[in-house]
Amino acid sequence: MQNHETPYRVIPYGSSAATFYLKDCLAGLNENLEEKSVDVVVTSPPYNIGINYSRYRDSLPRQEYLAWLEDIGQSVKRVLAEDGSFFLNVGNKPKDQWIAWDVACVLRRHFVLQNVIHWVKSIAISKKDVGNYPNIAGDIAVGHFKPIVSSRFLNDCQEYIFHFTKNGDVRLDKLAVGIPYQDKTNIGRWKAAKEDRRDRGNTWFIPYETVRSRKDRPHPATFPVMLPEMCIKLHGKARLAVDPFAGIGSTAVACRNLGIAFVGFEIDREYLDAAILRLL
Repeated sequence: MQNHETPYRVIPYGSSAATFYLKDCLAGLNENLEEKSVDVVVTSPPYNIGINYSRYRDSLPRQEYLAWLEDIGQSVKRVLAEDGSFFLNVGNKPKDQWIAWDVACVLRRHFVLQNVIHWVKSIAISKKDVGNYPNIAGDIAVGHFKPIVSSRFLNDCQEYIFHFTKNGDVRLDKLAVGIPYQDKTNIGRWKAAKEDRRDRGNTWFIPYETVRSRKDRPHPATFPVMLPEMCIKLHGKARLAVDPFAGIGSTAVACRNLGIAFVGFEIDREYLDAAILRLL
């Protein structure tokens, strides 16, 4: 750390700990983290679509919003290790499909876009389209589906996870998030297939946890713990992960599950307290 500012809370687990700061992430990234000290950044910033956060106005003019995220991106670049990974989850809204790609374009000035991962929240699969797969007995529809009442727009069942790196040459542990082969004859027949596990690819089905009441969802826009867990596993060996928009601590929970250190920044005390409770 660059200074001796007291964190809001430090939660130890195993040989690591989660360190939370109640402060703006731009200040935190610049004041509380050393240059090139972070292995992985996993975060989801506000999408600028008018979500009702407690302490943040989610409706900035587009250029102001993009300039703000570019500043944050530059601060992330300063603290990110040369072989580090920056996973940025961004979505759109039906009437504005450019939001995520506008964000990616401003960060293009500072990073290489090494991978684009599609976070699939809901999917429908017809039995007749998949053929003779023994584990699919009929039509299936799984995941979080929130209907859009519109004759113009399709339901938005996916979001982007942009995987940025400094040079585009970060080696990943793809099998850490791999899946078994459907056709087991591939094992040994292909030179790369030395075990019953293959590259998952860039489409990740990650459903939300079921929320039964408003009190179970203190934050209006959060991602499942499985998302940061998979990002961190994909990156490979990591000692420190950071979430500039800590929210209610999904990335912190993922770090605890994986046994690596975490640092998070958040401007809303209620969200931060909720994050801390998830680790206690």
